[in-house]
Amino acid sequence: MEEVTTLTLSEISEATDVSQARSEVLISGHPTGIIIPGKVLEAAIKIDSRHYLLFVTDDIVYEEMLTLLLLNLSQGVVEKLTLGGAYMSGHFEELNVSSHSASFRFIGDTTWTVKVSTSPILKLPFSDPRGVNRPMGVRKFIDISADPAPAKIDRRR
Repeated sequence: MEEVTTLTLSEISEATDVSQARSEVLISGHPTGIIIPGKVLEAAIKIDSRHYLLFVTDDIVYEEMLTLLLLNLSQGVVEKLTLGGAYMSGHFEELNVSSHSASFRFIGDTTWTVKVSTSPILKLPFSDPRGVNRPMGVRKFIDISADPAPAKIDRRR
């Protein structure tokens, strides 16, 4: 895994009251035809020659959510998950990429760590840390953990 700067976004539509902004993924300035939710590319990590992990936000003050997207260049978005919630605001920072994982901070003092598999792995119900939202299903490609556990609204863990 390595962080790349050759991947950028071109906004297709603005966010509305009921939907996220939409953008097209560009690699080295060339359109891929892949349309994703989100407006601001915080970071992009190349997993291998066909897979990228994107960290995207919508640039909404006081209610910023982070969207993680696993892309396959031939299939489009393979998996999507979001961090955050209503009336929560975070800043994406301190990205550290190693050969098998990436860690970053987004909300509070929690360090989030993601590991990506290019083949599906079994997803156990309710196994994601507090604040992570992803579609229901029995498989996942992105494994995410948090240390320390994200605080509740009342700041308890």
